[in-house]
Amino acid sequence: MPKTKTPRKSDTGAVKPAQLPVPAPRVEPEVAAAVTPPARPEPAYPRAGLDRRWRAAMARATGGVSATATIEAWSDWMLHLASAPGRQADLAERAMSNSAAVWTWAMKGMAGGKLPQPAPFQPASYDHRFSHPDWAKLPFALWQQSFLATQDWWNQTNTDIPGQQTHSADRMRFLLRQLLDSVAPSNMAMLNPEILETSRARGGANFAEGARHWVEDVQRLITQTPKPLPEGFAIGQDIACTKGQVVFRNDLIELIQYAPQTDKVRAEPVLIVPAWIMKYYILDLSPQNSMINYLVGQGFTVYAISWCNPGADQAELTLEDYRKRGVMAALDVISAIQPGQKIHASGYCLGGTMLAIAAATMARDGDARLATITLMAAQTDFTEAGELLLFLDESQVSYLEDLMFDQGYLAKPQMAGTFAAIRAEDLIWTRAVRRYLLGLEEEATDIGVWNADVTRMPARMHSQYLRSLFLENRLSAGRFAVEGRVISLGDITVPMFVVATESDHIAPWKSVYKLNLFSHVDTTFVLTKGGHNGGIVSEPGHPGRHYRIATRKHGARYVDPDSWFAQQAPQDGSWWPEWSDWLSHLSGASVTPPPDGAPEAGYPALEPAPGRYILQT
Repeated sequence: MPKTKTPRKSDTGAVKPAQLPVPAPRVEPEVAAAVTPPARPEPAYPRAGLDRRWRAAMARATGGVSATATIEAWSDWMLHLASAPGRQADLAERAMSNSAAVWTWAMKGMAGGKLPQPAPFQPASYDHRFSHPDWAKLPFALWQQSFLATQDWWNQTNTDIPGQQTHSADRMRFLLRQLLDSVAPSNMAMLNPEILETSRARGGANFAEGARHWVEDVQRLITQTPKPLPEGFAIGQDIACTKGQVVFRNDLIELIQYAPQTDKVRAEPVLIVPAWIMKYYILDLSPQNSMINYLVGQGFTVYAISWCNPGADQAELTLEDYRKRGVMAALDVISAIQPGQKIHASGYCLGGTMLAIAAATMARDGDARLATITLMAAQTDFTEAGELLLFLDESQVSYLEDLMFDQGYLAKPQMAGTFAAIRAEDLIWTRAVRRYLLGLEEEATDIGVWNADVTRMPARMHSQYLRSLFLENRLSAGRFAVEGRVISLGDITVPMFVVATESDHIAPWKSVYKLNLFSHVDTTFVLTKGGHNGGIVSEPGHPGRHYRIATRKHGARYVDPDSWFAQQAPQDGSWWPEWSDWLSHLSGASVTPPPDGAPEAGYPALEPAPGRYILQT
């Protein structure tokens, strides 16, 4: 049952309406158990605390990966493969076929003086380990092709195994890929042509530089000292520098109101709800690629939530806290500053999921303050949530809960390591080769600075999020409750703009597209080139960008994602102007910009953007 919370005071000392205690509705115990977002109950046996601390220590040693879950997946694979002699024969044939393809190709190249193109095996589009031109020459090409052929074969060993669970197959493919990546020829100085070329040119000085980089990185890892910001990337000056004021602060969020850049603005403001797993300034990087700066320049009054970076003392924060004292508190402040105006609400990643929960709750309760909803790379159904699901089953989540129980939160390295492992080819091994073997400093970029600025996740909220959304998929299944009553995405009645990215490994586009199964409103769906971050930060003028877009009107038949993709021709450029035009079309006439904050309502401007929470480490 929700707990009644003590009213909190803002920095001005005024009690805010959104924070007043609300009597919890009475819910029968059996109903509450069925619908309330779960968190694992505390074990009741006498030495449960000892077990939790032991498992927490093990989790720290393994980076939060459950050895039990790994052994289960391995056993499932081996036992089912052992009882499939036909599949074993297929795999033996595949091994011989791959080997023959590589050696036939290499022999033709040696005989003719030029290797035939294309090569039998190609690296993935995001795999940049073999980009140096000498990888196309012998003997390096033979080593590369042998590795890729081996990788192809191991991928097949977890495909079409009768009786094997899909989750086990996916996890084993992932684990085997990690093992293979560790022995790739690109990681070895004597087999990598780029390292050999650099070593000759620099007389081996690259190895000395690499050793220095390695020592620095190990020291930072042990001491948990963040890397200093590179010159020209100061937060609040060079990035996250769109002008504005913090107009509200509680222990969970700061709300930033951005200063107008036009004489007139659209009557309806825009609220941006970022994910709390990241700092909000992914949407306010450098001025030229800042989504917030772009929207303000298009004549919108923009507000953005900046989440705090929680510590151990905030371990008991819940999903409901993030909804009520995050999204709903922000809406209350905006309504006080611009009374009577509906609000265009936009959410990115987890912020979009939370916005969908808040919007469905508002629709259920008759709160009609939203004008539109925009969801960017945000999932509402988690049955196909990409490679993150490889880290999530009961054993794995329980392991993470014990780790968080011991320290109060999921720490930055534990979270960052998970995301890096999903694309280890590029995010781990390519980086390691460049930094430690080529002796190169990483090129400073605004998105690189942001990417290193990871936040923590409070224990209770993260447990509820993993269980109720990922493990049990309660939101789209109609079993997610807010304040004791189930909410439905189908209750939302305002138009929606939904953005997905083609190569997103965190929120795969077909998973994002599933919202079309649960919504019954005019929905404009955009599929843009890029990944989870790069596809969203896709400003006008960004080279090589394209997108697909179509609107499904209320009452129109559902179109499956593959058919939708085939029907929509790609359009060159950024999707941002499409969104701006869509918002403008659903907005009223232009008006004089609102004042900064609303002092008379207890919301004065507190300090310039980007505020304090963005600087928390």
